Amino acid sequence: MKALHIALVILIITTGIKAQEPAQDDTTRVLEEIKIKAAKRNIHADIKQSTSIDEYLAASEQVSFIKRGAYAWEPLLNNMTIERSSITIDGMHIFGACTDKMDPVSTYLESNNLSSIDIRSGQEGNMHGATIGGNIDFKRKVTPFGLLKKWSGIYQTGVEWNNKQVFNLLNLSYSGKRFVTDGSIAYRKAGNYYDGNQEEVQHSQYSKLNASAGLAYKTSELSSIRLDAIFDVAKDVGYPALPMDLWLSRAIITSATYKQLFEKGSIRSWNTKLYFNAVEHYMDDTKRPENLVHMDMPGWSTTYGMVSNLQLEHRKLVSNIQFNGYNNLSIAEMRMYPQDRSKRTMFAYSWPWVTTTYGGVSVNNVWMRSENTMLRFGASLGYHYNYSRYVEFNRIFYPHASQKNKRILTGLHVGYEKKFNAFDFSLGAGYGQRAPSVSEGYGYYIYNSFDRYDYVGNPNLKNEISYEVNAGVGFQKEELHLSIKTNYFHIRNYIVGKVLSIGSPMNYQSVGVKAYSSLKYARIFNATAHLRYDIWKHLHWESSMTYARATDNTGTNLPFIRPLHYNTSLMWMRHHFHIKTMLQGDFAHVNYSPEYGERSKPAYMIWNIAADYAFALHDINAVIQLGVENLLNKQYSTYADWGNIPRMGRNLFMSLKLAL
Repeated sequence: MKALHIALVILIITTGIKAQEPAQDDTTRVLEEIKIKAAKRNIHADIKQSTSIDEYLAASEQVSFIKRGAYAWEPLLNNMTIERSSITIDGMHIFGACTDKMDPVSTYLESNNLSSIDIRSGQEGNMHGATIGGNIDFKRKVTPFGLLKKWSGIYQTGVEWNNKQVFNLLNLSYSGKRFVTDGSIAYRKAGNYYDGNQEEVQHSQYSKLNASAGLAYKTSELSSIRLDAIFDVAKDVGYPALPMDLWLSRAIITSATYKQLFEKGSIRSWNTKLYFNAVEHYMDDTKRPENLVHMDMPGWSTTYGMVSNLQLEHRKLVSNIQFNGYNNLSIAEMRMYPQDRSKRTMFAYSWPWVTTTYGGVSVNNVWMRSENTMLRFGASLGYHYNYSRYVEFNRIFYPHASQKNKRILTGLHVGYEKKFNAFDFSLGAGYGQRAPSVSEGYGYYIYNSFDRYDYVGNPNLKNEISYEVNAGVGFQKEELHLSIKTNYFHIRNYIVGKVLSIGSPMNYQSVGVKAYSSLKYARIFNATAHLRYDIWKHLHWESSMTYARATDNTGTNLPFIRPLHYNTSLMWMRHHFHIKTMLQGDFAHVNYSPEYGERSKPAYMIWNIAADYAFALHDINAVIQLGVENLLNKQYSTYADWGNIPRMGRNLFMSLKLAL
């Protein structure tokens, strides 16, 4: 209780807001921050101006992470694992090639080729296909057409002392009346980091190169075509929480888009995209000499598809109709060796050449009944098909498993919003379904180092079915803004791993075998409170708290549910000089799940601070920043740290941004 009282005092008294001072000259324009769109509100990036995609995304109150190291965090939307949400880039479906989920979609982007992140909770995220938790759509930075020919560019560089990270980010673009081109390149390299006890966390290094390019041509005053490509490669990536590391990951993401606008009639725009992406991911344990038996786990994922969106407007009704179609092939191998790697002793497909084909249509509508009243409603219908080339692996445990699975996935949602003077209210409900993921349906002996079980898929799993309700209330008047939002999910056929009485573990580190199975139901409740206040013209504060609770039908706690979390910051802004300080932390993790390998975690609080100064060098606008994360060098790990790997200790960082 003492920790609770201390945190509440901190939250109420020292909370602070990060707000942006109106621009006074061109130098302030360089202080760009990625806009994360969530619940009709822009959430600005964290304390650093040149953070990774994961650090930007973590600024959203709806997103938490599972961390297995310093690279490739697994995002959890509404405290649901990645299988229950759809994650896309400009509406394109991209599937990782790692059975350990070490390459989420966010891994294949960089902050300098991203313009915004659109977060839609629950069934409001069904525009990009069937989902339960919602959708995270990464919007790539696109240069608009201009009346005058113009070149522009941004260069960012910086260092972080704790893990000796260096990074360089470059953007260049050209804009003309009919032709636009833009490109970016980013490189990051980091060594092992040190925790709060100044102990080196082994296997936490990484290096990453990301490049993107885009070309657009205006075919008429109201139409254009665009070609885009992203290339990403990561090498020598360590995962301290896993028994193996990544020696190479590569991805190529391409698309061609046609856009047509309409001046008259109910149809306002039509946007169609054809896309292709390929991912390869190679895990091995060659740098882990302590392993008695060595293992390689290469994986490949290939996807091609189409997204076509039609926007209509008739009086007070705006409708979006979107068709999504894709075909994905997922392959993952498992190879075991003795100390002499020239002698292979075992081979198996952990993803046995699984093809997933999806086609669906989604409709979302917004009806402005009056200036202060809005009704949102929509529906989705999808066809989901799986085919496993080597279903014999699954038939070891499920002799009658079908090689093919066909599913129909539906979704509905409705929401009502009302403004009354300084108050606004919202209320909504939804119904949705999702099919099991490739691992849940067809995985074969996928080792989970958290609970130390080998997992096998079940092709006979039923669809998960979600019933959700959400509500919110807000107050905004001059310098004060307060909002509270909640949602509740009742999920039938909730998929988890259960211990099998048959089968022996394949990995010598395993304690048994689990098969994915369905619980009768599970319940997940999320709540967020956000306070923003302008103390005076140059001083602002902001604070937020999030709470979640999740249990299954027997009352057992579900794993990886965030405990009560707080974030409070204070920002002072004067001319070209900005200072920001932030406190954030978790309360004690008491609603943990020992059935899934969790244990209690104590409360923690860390303190970050940063200052930046904007200035001009002839035609170049510049910003220099200096700051410290975990200023007090706190030794801690959280509920979401796989294997209880400690977080980074004190980290001094410095960066420079130049804009032309």
